Amino acid sequence: MIDSQFTYTVSEVAEQSGVAASAIRFYEKHGIITGTRTSGNQRRFTEDAACRVKVARVAQRIGYKVAEIADLLDGLPNNPKTEDWQRLHDDLIKEAEKRIAEINAQLAALKTGDKLCELPGSPTLS
Repeated sequence: MIDSQFTYTVSEVAEQSGVAASAIRFYEKHGIITGTRTSGNQRRFTEDAACRVKVARVAQRIGYKVAEIADLLDGLPNNPKTEDWQRLHDDLIKEAEKRIAEINAQLAALKTGDKLCELPGSPTLS
């Protein structure tokens, strides 16, 4: 028998999160959301699945890889509370700010007019 907390179908989670049903299956395959199967072999998801998908989409736009997103969301407890989501929110902001600073530093280096192979971080040939 299916656990009563797993009540949302693929199409319901897709609609709630604003993505295609194929994206829901993709996120499940990569461990971003977890579903279970009914006796009729239909997928069912928990109440927080749509939120996890939305957070995954934000993390992707920041530049996280799918595996990194799965690890990030794996740190959330079952049935996350407001403070759990807030901690994740704060972590995403810190990471986005860090990545923006790194991009701005690279942009500044590019604007110096130096040759690309002479910019900081360019590989050296031996």
